[in-house]
Amino acid sequence: RIFGSRRFFRLWLGMVCSAIGDWLGFLATADLAARLGGERSGALAVGFVFMARIVPGLLLGPFMGVLVDRWDRKRVMITCDIGRALVLLSLPFVGSVPGLIVASLVLELFTLAWAPAKEATVPNIVPTSHLAAANSLSIFAGYGTFPIAAALFGAFAKFGEAVEGGWFADTLRFGQEGSLGFYVDAATFLVAASIALSLDLPRRAGRVESADDNRGPSIGVALTDLADAMRFIRASPVIRAVNIGLATGLIGGGMLVPLGKIFIERVLGAGSAGFGLFLTVLGVGVAAGVVGVSLGQRFLPKERTFVLVVLGSGLCLFGAASVTTLTPAAVLIFGLGACAGTAYVLGFTLLHETVTDEFRGRIFAALNTLVRLCLVVSFAVGPFLTQLFDGLSARLFPTGKATLFGLEVFVPGIRVTLWLAAVIMILAGVLAARTVGRRGPRAASIDKASGAT
Repeated sequence: RIFGSRRFFRLWLGMVCSAIGDWLGFLATADLAARLGGERSGALAVGFVFMARIVPGLLLGPFMGVLVDRWDRKRVMITCDIGRALVLLSLPFVGSVPGLIVASLVLELFTLAWAPAKEATVPNIVPTSHLAAANSLSIFAGYGTFPIAAALFGAFAKFGEAVEGGWFADTLRFGQEGSLGFYVDAATFLVAASIALSLDLPRRAGRVESADDNRGPSIGVALTDLADAMRFIRASPVIRAVNIGLATGLIGGGMLVPLGKIFIERVLGAGSAGFGLFLTVLGVGVAAGVVGVSLGQRFLPKERTFVLVVLGSGLCLFGAASVTTLTPAAVLIFGLGACAGTAYVLGFTLLHETVTDEFRGRIFAALNTLVRLCLVVSFAVGPFLTQLFDGLSARLFPTGKATLFGLEVFVPGIRVTLWLAAVIMILAGVLAARTVGRRGPRAASIDKASGAT
């Protein structure tokens, strides 16, 4: 009953298989890149391969949304899963970093089409009353499967070592660490494709097959479709608020990834064990937020709650960056995780409820592109700002401490950077609140506003 429909349950099983495949591919590709790069260039090779998974989304994500809205989404999901399986089957035989980069680019192109096709399909097979629960389950499928994939990767590496030396194993490269992971990875995508093939998806209202659909749009038509989607976004305060809250908030929240361990060690003095606790309470907080919003969805005003949890994320981060001991920091990081998990579920639920089927592929592709861009910015800018603020702090406060409201506060660059990240998240919440406050027409009348195009 929690899935809302049998069709979504089957789609969710396919999502779980695809997610395990994605994480297995992530780990196995990183391992292969490090081996191909060698001791001197392994880290650089891993960086280039991961850039190959990030850059296509920034450049081509919105155009993939255009294709998803014009093509049959079931066929898109099946084709992408089969395509990813074929690419993964070739990876054990790749012998150079450039070859691995090309394979990673192709994998990412398939993923860029699969993700908006899946998101656009969910509202067509799940009752509105179950959308929040469906999005919570999607989060579990996407991120909760990482420990499973990590355990499988380790087991396959050991198995590969055990069977090394036989003709069959050598032919298929089983002896190479991670190679067996690629084969199992490909199998998960083939299972996902078979599940998608068995789905009986409802025909999209108002969609008419044409020769243009089968060939794909020209550049001019694609740009026109993108312009239609931008007009749709401008006409809906809810969609604008979700994009602002999720994407802009990630500029601040994303800085936690490169800076969290440094903050724990330099400011709280807790070492690696403290960072492990930090990650644990953050993950538990996210899980609590996801479960809580799923159970309480019927009683929550979604738009107002979304704004409040975006604001709450920023306030919790600001508080965590301000304390000097591990326990209160852990409590506040738990609150940050709970607010972030709630914001994610409610944001996607609001988009599913508000965006008409005609535009879903483009809207979700645009959101994915914004999220990637903001994460890249935060990963790159966070360490740079820390260095900058370290220098400024040393000049302005030779003792390393500033007096605020009669209290001496330790102000290293890492703390100032996290304060700035928190302020960005709070401003994202304020901007989202102002956007929702200027409520205009909902989905029905938005269709009228964009239907003229």
